[in-house]
Amino acid sequence: MKQVNFILLTVAAVSLLLCSSPVANDDAAMINSNPRAAAQAVDSLKARYGNLDVARAAKGVAQAAALWRTGDGSAENFVDFCVSEYVHDEAGRRALFDKLSAKLEIVWGHFNMLDLKLKQPRDEAGDEPAKIDLEMAGYDVAAHFCEDMFASKVAFTVIINFPSYSLSEKQQQGGGWSALQWGYARMGDVFASRVPAELKLAASKANAAAEAYISSYNIAMGALRSDAGQALFPADMLLISHWGLRDELKASYADALRGLEKQRMIYAVMQRIVEQQIPAKVINNRSLQWNPFSNKVFEEGKEVSATPEPDTRYEVFLRNFGAQRAEDAYTPQLPTYIRRAFDGAMELSKEEVKDMYVRFISSGQVAEVARLIAQRLGRPLEPFDIWYDGFKARSGISEEQLSAQTAKRYPAAADFERGLPDILRRLGFSAADALRICGKVEVDASRGAGHAWGAMMKDDKAHLRTRVAAGGMDYKGYNIAVHEFGHNVEQTISLHDVEHYVMNGVPSTAFTEALAFVFQKRDLDLLGISEKNPDRKHLEALDIFWGCYEIMGVSLVDVAAWEWMYANPAATPAQLKESVLRIAREVWNAYYAPVLGMADSPILAIYSHMIDYPLYLPNYPMGHLIEFQLEEHLRGKNFAGEVARIYRMGRLAPQLWMQRATGSEVSIEPMLKAAAEAAKHLSANS
Repeated sequence: MKQVNFILLTVAAVSLLLCSSPVANDDAAMINSNPRAAAQAVDSLKARYGNLDVARAAKGVAQAAALWRTGDGSAENFVDFCVSEYVHDEAGRRALFDKLSAKLEIVWGHFNMLDLKLKQPRDEAGDEPAKIDLEMAGYDVAAHFCEDMFASKVAFTVIINFPSYSLSEKQQQGGGWSALQWGYARMGDVFASRVPAELKLAASKANAAAEAYISSYNIAMGALRSDAGQALFPADMLLISHWGLRDELKASYADALRGLEKQRMIYAVMQRIVEQQIPAKVINNRSLQWNPFSNKVFEEGKEVSATPEPDTRYEVFLRNFGAQRAEDAYTPQLPTYIRRAFDGAMELSKEEVKDMYVRFISSGQVAEVARLIAQRLGRPLEPFDIWYDGFKARSGISEEQLSAQTAKRYPAAADFERGLPDILRRLGFSAADALRICGKVEVDASRGAGHAWGAMMKDDKAHLRTRVAAGGMDYKGYNIAVHEFGHNVEQTISLHDVEHYVMNGVPSTAFTEALAFVFQKRDLDLLGISEKNPDRKHLEALDIFWGCYEIMGVSLVDVAAWEWMYANPAATPAQLKESVLRIAREVWNAYYAPVLGMADSPILAIYSHMIDYPLYLPNYPMGHLIEFQLEEHLRGKNFAGEVARIYRMGRLAPQLWMQRATGSEVSIEPMLKAAAEAAKHLSANS
């Protein structure tokens, strides 16, 4: 689940606090109107320092000039500022770097703490948040930081002495940089651009509203009725969309008696949600009965009228788009949110990512694995089988049995927190390291499905939010909690153990998702349920492969939806809905219908992150690819030692991080090869 998360979080928290981009038209840059000023500043530095590093000085001066506005001073003021603020000697530059790092940790750390506290009523279980709670949850405490730093000219001091490097420069030169040089480069990213505070606040408010909408979107499963009028789920079961619905669908593969019937019902619910045909009054309502197949609503056995949810899902989607698009004019180097999400946040281009995903879901291995799944199920595949869960050991263990064990072990969030050191010890961490890491993690009962929120200063704690039922933590909650704990471990190691503070975190969200997946996959081992299946390696490869197949299609729908919104910025919620459904069906028909049957399914549009975390979804499959290569690397090695080594590298460029972590760049080829071998082996031995 996304880390804030934050929601969702480590790298997300960093990027939230960094400045976004330069001003475009409303306040023309003085130096841009007098290009000789930048050259004059460099000439003055040359005259002052005989052994000047001209390339570094020129780079920093040029970048500062691009962001210097009329209100910052005249061209002469700019030249004088550059000469007075440039630090020539390396000892002085290092001292400046250390002081800036310490100050940024104080500022970012407390901003992060304030943000978490303000969002607490919305994110944590308890009384329903009041209107003022939600309004304050949408307040961006860091919105004015960038503006203030430029006004005080601290930002210009940083830029002149620590210029930023493009992704290509980092990729080409970064392999030869020391840890300190990487720290200097990441310091250069801090003030690479300049966005008005009011736009940052507007984006934060839109995102908070989307998070509130999604986190309170639950389906009363006990109130669902089949065409025969039967209830298939426990009366008290309340599942959040989409995660809870998806996980219940997965768990139903272990129910030989009624599992298929349950899955078809859940699939019908999902269709109603994405098509906005779901009756508004059944959302978060246990008192009415709803047949998702006929879409009829009943109260005490009598049918009652019900109107559909009024395209709210797509209205929320559009608000996030509008808030992000408003910043485009201030980000000429990355002039769309799509570019910022890929080239900026992921540090991989959209074209590179899409090409990788299309080649994967078009591969011949997909059909081979699909045939194996149909063989194992003993029936033709249906659309919801994109969530097939039969390659996991727990697929043969009932959900009830697992939930009974997790509820007994973790009756409350505090019990899970007390159990964290034992989880790390079971993974090979020493008692001392387990206590050190877990002492920096606090567990809270979540209002939503759960998420991890990293600290941004060493004096603070990371937070793990997980949903805990009244009778204790059920298996779904436990499984998610283990995933989120993987985030917390990364967050803690990559904050406390990196050489330089500004290097804390990982290259992108996909890299923290990878470790979260690695943890999540060991959830049964951590319960003491040993899986001795000799085919475990093959099963695990196919499980990750099929998960990638599913989420890559979802990601393509998400990207295409954003591309459509940019082409149609004045669209209404109804128009967006129709376009998203069309896109989802087109992707389905191209890559999923041929192997899963049933054309025109819109189910790839069900993911909640499409609505509340703009363009976050492409990180998931990338995380799975990294996870697979990471698992291959960890096999046979000291798990704890390698995790500690890898995640203390900090925020290197993505492919350099992968090379140093596993010995090779991110690629689909290792997983395709493993899936082909696994499908062949299991088919031959079934």
